[in-house]
Amino acid sequence: MIKGLGITTVWTFDQQRTKAFFTEKLDFEVRHDVSMGDMRWITVGAKDQPGVELALMSLDGPGLDPESAEALKKLVAKGVIGAGAFRTDDCRGDHATFAARGVEFLQEPQERPYGIEAIFRDDNGNWYSLTERREEPDASGDLG
Repeated sequence: MIKGLGITTVWTFDQQRTKAFFTEKLDFEVRHDVSMGDMRWITVGAKDQPGVELALMSLDGPGLDPESAEALKKLVAKGVIGAGAFRTDDCRGDHATFAARGVEFLQEPQERPYGIEAIFRDDNGNWYSLTERREEPDASGDLG
């Protein structure tokens, strides 16, 4: 039976540069950085969430036929791939910290029905939600 998500893929044009983006700008930690023949296996993750990793997968690495690699490169470069939503307990504070470190934000923090959300891109063009969730709904369904 499935127990949860362990690893998800983030497509990158340059694994070293993307590793630096996540570790230096977002304070992630490197979980694995291993060469395996023609492939380099790099995973990073949020320090407070040891069970979930982002695999920084090269767009020109093994496992992709040339046609698929080219199509994927175009989509990533175009900035249309949403790679996920990161939880935070201080969206506005993290936004200020990350913006000062050079992270490109597509959307400043905004109030949403589910909380406060900002949208940013990584060094490849993949976009992410940075979300501070409201408290869970109470028995009446109202958010606290």
